Amino acid sequence: MRAVPARIWSQEEWDRIQLGYQARSMDEKWDIFAEDGELFIHRSWTGYGIYQASFVASDGGFRISEAFVEADATRYRSRSDEFDVVLFELVVCGHLLHEECAELRNKFKDLAR
Repeated sequence: MRAVPARIWSQEEWDRIQLGYQARSMDEKWDIFAEDGELFIHRSWTGYGIYQASFVASDGGFRISEAFVEADATRYRSRSDEFDVVLFELVVCGHLLHEECAELRNKFKDLAR
């Protein structure tokens, strides 16, 4: 991804993000795990890695310094950088932090059209 979410995550949020998430059924799309400051988001059905982001300490919290999205169109077909940034943040906020994410959800719906 050429762009990354601008959000600064707190230490508490980063601690929760590092716990990851494993899909509990076929209805859930994402498996998420962290290793050494890197967050990996994989499709639960295929195991394909779709997103990878590097987190670094910044302004009393953690921000993403760089992120990558799967470029192989047979594994993932990206709509746009903006779409990927919103989807990445939506997955983190929804699955890992259990936030409502209403603004992100609305933006995602607009971009998915």
